[in-house]
Amino acid sequence: MTSVADEAWFRDKALRRVLSLLDADGGEGRVVGGAVRNSLMGLPVADVDIATTLLPEAVVERAEAAGIKAVPTGIAHGTVTLVVDGTPFEITTLRRDVETDGRRARVAFSQDWHADAERRDLTINALYASADGKVVDLVGGLADLERRNIRFIGDAAVRIAEDHLRILRFFRFFAYYGSGRPDADGLRACAAAKSKIATLSAERVWSEMKKLLAAPDPGRALLWMRQIGILTEVLPETEKWGIDAIPGLVATENVLGWPPEPLLRLAAIVPPDAARLAKLAQRLRLSKAEGAYLLAWANTPVVKDDISEAAFDRLLYRHDPSGVAVRLKLALVTARTKAESDFEEMARVARLGKLLERVAKWKKPAFPISGADALAAGISAGPRVGELMARLEQEWLDGNFSLNRASLLARLKELADV
Repeated sequence: MTSVADEAWFRDKALRRVLSLLDADGGEGRVVGGAVRNSLMGLPVADVDIATTLLPEAVVERAEAAGIKAVPTGIAHGTVTLVVDGTPFEITTLRRDVETDGRRARVAFSQDWHADAERRDLTINALYASADGKVVDLVGGLADLERRNIRFIGDAAVRIAEDHLRILRFFRFFAYYGSGRPDADGLRACAAAKSKIATLSAERVWSEMKKLLAAPDPGRALLWMRQIGILTEVLPETEKWGIDAIPGLVATENVLGWPPEPLLRLAAIVPPDAARLAKLAQRLRLSKAEGAYLLAWANTPVVKDDISEAAFDRLLYRHDPSGVAVRLKLALVTARTKAESDFEEMARVARLGKLLERVAKWKKPAFPISGADALAAGISAGPRVGELMARLEQEWLDGNFSLNRASLLARLKELADV
């Protein structure tokens, strides 16, 4: 018998209290989804979600009677969040789909565990653990988990027709948990329905892609997405650019201890074209910070690894350091890929690494004078003020920030008298 009874997360007092509450008086609650899946794979368990035969109103009533905070986070769809000792648990009534349109579903509450399992997307996400820790598998998820096979429940085409986002979820879960070749039926169904991705909200698409790009190694998933045309549907910018940099980037992250950065990985597979990236950010509804990250990279010139310290400081002053860092990281990945057989590239890797360290320590100096100083020097307000300030700032940069305020004011007076 497969069980999670001995797992620390399952023995947690708060969880035990919730399961006892739900199992009383003819009710039943079971942990479902990610917590069970990850536990069986030896992976960390974060959020613990619970399915129950009780109606949401009954869950709220029982919780309040027990002094447990109940938050109706999605009560119309059967979800109530119980907060025990500061830990939230999502409790969702068993459901069956009444109507779906590829984007949303109308559901009816149920007490049928099989119906609840069969409406879920992937077999590995439909594993339940009852209050005694026994794992309940109603759709063949345990066998798929052992083989690391990512498979839709029942007919893949039907599951996708219910929610088109499942196309991207298929590849996201393959990136995290899959092995070998993706399930053939799933691939065919995803390929056949790829045009339906356009019917989804941009926010849902980007959220799913961002999670995929955060996987320990998204390379194989991206490769299969490319081969069946899914990647072009989501990121047409990659069509003539490629995803070849991903394996080298992942290897570099592992060696140098860089955390997985979805935006850095995105930058590795799209061209550094500011105009196209601005459209990408708008199309996928990236946050302002995410869009700024990509544009800072695109607007930063290529950085030569043998650049002088003074020239590099000037570059950092003129451009967003985050964009400079992305340029350097991607250049370092390319150099590391070639370094195995090229001594010169090994030296280049070292130089790029030192430049990255310099970026991390960079603090932008403040230009010592302002337009107010020009006006105080007797220069009339107008374009000439800006011209003089730009000229003096360039002289300050050319001197590697060595000119102090007194020197710049003296130079300003010279120019004002001309």
